[in-house]
Amino acid sequence: MTASNPLYQALFAPLSGQDRPLLWLADGRMITAQDFHALLARLANVLLDQGVAPGDRVAVQVSKSPEALALYAATVSVGAVFLPLNTAYTPVEIDYFLGNATPKLFVVDPETAPALAPVAATHGARLLTLSGAGTGSLADLAAAQAPVFNPVSRMGDDLAAILYTSGTTGRSKGAMLSQENLLSNARVLADLWRFGPSDVLLHALPIFHTHGLFVASNVSLLTGGQMIFLPGFDLEQVIAALPRATTMMGVPTFYTRLLDDPRLTRDLVGHTRLFISGSAPLLAETHTAFEARTGQRILERYGMTETNMNTSNPYDGDRRPGTVGHPLPGVELRIIADGAEVAPGEVGVIEVRGPNVFKGYWQMPEKTREELREDGWFITGDLGTRDADGYVTIVGRAKDLVITGGFNVYPKEVEELLDSLPGVLESAVVGLPHPDFGEAVFAVLAREKGAEVDLAQIRAAVAERLAKFKHPKGYAIVDALPRNTMGKVQKAELRKTYGAEFTAPRG
Repeated sequence: MTASNPLYQALFAPLSGQDRPLLWLADGRMITAQDFHALLARLANVLLDQGVAPGDRVAVQVSKSPEALALYAATVSVGAVFLPLNTAYTPVEIDYFLGNATPKLFVVDPETAPALAPVAATHGARLLTLSGAGTGSLADLAAAQAPVFNPVSRMGDDLAAILYTSGTTGRSKGAMLSQENLLSNARVLADLWRFGPSDVLLHALPIFHTHGLFVASNVSLLTGGQMIFLPGFDLEQVIAALPRATTMMGVPTFYTRLLDDPRLTRDLVGHTRLFISGSAPLLAETHTAFEARTGQRILERYGMTETNMNTSNPYDGDRRPGTVGHPLPGVELRIIADGAEVAPGEVGVIEVRGPNVFKGYWQMPEKTREELREDGWFITGDLGTRDADGYVTIVGRAKDLVITGGFNVYPKEVEELLDSLPGVLESAVVGLPHPDFGEAVFAVLAREKGAEVDLAQIRAAVAERLAKFKHPKGYAIVDALPRNTMGKVQKAELRKTYGAEFTAPRG
């Protein structure tokens, strides 16, 4: 097998010498493909001068910018392993990641450098800075470098990135993703979603997460398209950019925020051929409302840190609200309960196998053995069903299953009912400790703007439609559910907030 650098050859080498638009920025600036490649080359030369060798980790906690995207490209081009970190992580959390991954280099924002310098020093990582405006010590070093370089030879099975899981239960785990994991997934998605050189992707996602970095950026780069590269989701910027976009990838909150604005019309999105949603469940109501307003059916898909994308609703065909579609070409999916595959419609744990599945958890061989079978099947921890037509529906996380009085309650079933009731925008159902039942079903209701929630009416509707063991034994009404950066509801936070609801002494 001849050595090369598959990601560089597929995504970045074609940019060299192309005087075409690549990135459009919020301030109106445009970066051409060849200018981006020159930036990539300068950064790659800096990494080589800093002693970064194949297999070394380059940790990055910086704001989204063209320079940050080029740093990802430069890292994999020199054969190193890119390690993006959520910009919300504190120095205490960063201490764990650097201690676990032991990066050669740590790139941070100039404003956070004073707090992070001692952490980097503790773990032997050299510290450089890069701001959201593209300035800092890394940029200064890059300016003195030549805009050409020779990519370092790597194989498809070599590591390209380590992405840490969100760590909602226990310590975060570093998912090891190879060049082939990333490239195979990008190729499948580009083909399935019909991406090509004429596409302009509206990119308002963060690039420390698989959605924005690997799904959005890699697919666009692979197919020679352009990106409207926004620093984040700003409603005014997104509405201004939509008439120029042919595609948009987002999380469900992007779409709910657009729906709250009367400027979202068919005319506004008349140039856009495809809206994609992921990273958190898209409410069927959001899907329906978006179609009614725009004539566009959002395409929902399903992926995770360890696997990139696993399933997708079809480009042509029925995009069914509440489902995540079929397994991607080349990806096997099965639903397991009690050691065997379940029948259509029955609930079990989703397992997947394919070229997209990661190589294991960094420095955690026991966790790897627990979740990645020797024959390549990855136990996702997600509960799901598959209907007779092969559409997969995510019911929830196995760890979120509520076992009350010996009965299993799947939160999504209760949430779907609660979400449909007057005054309720959305809900989250969790299990809380209970002295009699072990766990009790507890519901947190986010009210619609300006609405009142009638709990007596809620309880009556639940009693009419659900078995008694599924009834919430308590409710809380809030203005909004807690979410992480990618829009996922933080049920661990809800369990912490309301954990003593049934066990605390009553006054």
